[in-house]
Amino acid sequence: MPGKQKHRNVIRLGISTCPNDTFAFHALLNRLVDWQDLEFQVDLLDIQQLNQRLFEGSFDVAKTSFHAALSLSDRFCVLPSGSALGFGVGPLLLAKQPGLQPTEDSQLTLCPGKHTTAKLLFDLFYPNSTQIEHCVFSDIMPKLKAGEADFGVCIHEGRFTWQDEGLGLVEDLGTRWEELTKCPLPLGGLVADQTLPPDVLDRVQAIIQQSLEYSLANRKSALPTMRQYAQEFNDHVLMQHVELYVNEWTLDLGDAGRGALSKLSQLAQERGLLASSNQPISVWRSAP
Repeated sequence: MPGKQKHRNVIRLGISTCPNDTFAFHALLNRLVDWQDLEFQVDLLDIQQLNQRLFEGSFDVAKTSFHAALSLSDRFCVLPSGSALGFGVGPLLLAKQPGLQPTEDSQLTLCPGKHTTAKLLFDLFYPNSTQIEHCVFSDIMPKLKAGEADFGVCIHEGRFTWQDEGLGLVEDLGTRWEELTKCPLPLGGLVADQTLPPDVLDRVQAIIQQSLEYSLANRKSALPTMRQYAQEFNDHVLMQHVELYVNEWTLDLGDAGRGALSKLSQLAQERGLLASSNQPISVWRSAP
C-alpha cells in the first residue's frame, strides 16, 4: 500500500451522529465487542464536519460522504462494512412551500456541506443553480420553514418528517439516481487510512462488522445511544431511519456497492465534478 505505514494501535475514529451510525457503532462505543488490542478515540460529528476533518488528516478511520471518499481515493480505502447505500434512501430537494420549482438563478438553495453526496447529486441534476449556501443538515428545514431560503437538500431524519413542517417536495434525488443508473445510491461509507498496517485494517473491519451484527441481533439495546446524539427523539422515527439505511450492503458492500461507487465516480468525472485524474477508490479486502 502507498506511503509509510503507521504502527500505533490507537485508532482515531470519526463517525456521524445520525441514527444509522450510532446504531451500527453502539456495541463498539460501549465496548460490547472485543477491541482486539486496539484503542479507539472516537469523535461523533455532523457529516460535513467529518468530511472536513478527514481532508485535514484528523482520522485514521471515519464515516464520510462517498463524494469526499472519491476525492481522497489516493489516501483512503473503503472498508467493506458500515456503508449507507440502497434504494429509496436518497436526499430530498425540498421547497419552502408546496408547488415551488427551481426556475431562477436568484433562488437560494441550502445544502448540507460541500463534500456531501447530497451536494454532488444536486450538482449532477441541477447544474444551473448558482445561489448555494451550506449549513448543518439539521438547520435546513427550520430555515426553509422560516422563509430564509427557497430550497434545501434534506438528509437524515428529515426525510421522514418534512411533511409535518408544511414544506414542498420538489424531487427525490435518490429516485432520479436510481432511474438513471439502475444502481443503489451510495451515500457514505467508512474509509481507512491506507498507511495503516494490513493486520490493523483487518481488526478494525472485524470489530465494526461485529458491532453492527450485535445491534442487528439486539436492536432495542442501541436506542439509548441513538437518542443521545439524534436530532429526532421519536423512537419510531429513529428505527425507521435504521430500517432504511442499514441493510445487506451495510454489512458488506459487495459487487453491487462497488459498482454503484464506480458509477458515481464516472458520472462525477463526466460532469467535471471530480478530477479526471482521480484514481478509482479501492475497497479493502481482508486476508483470507
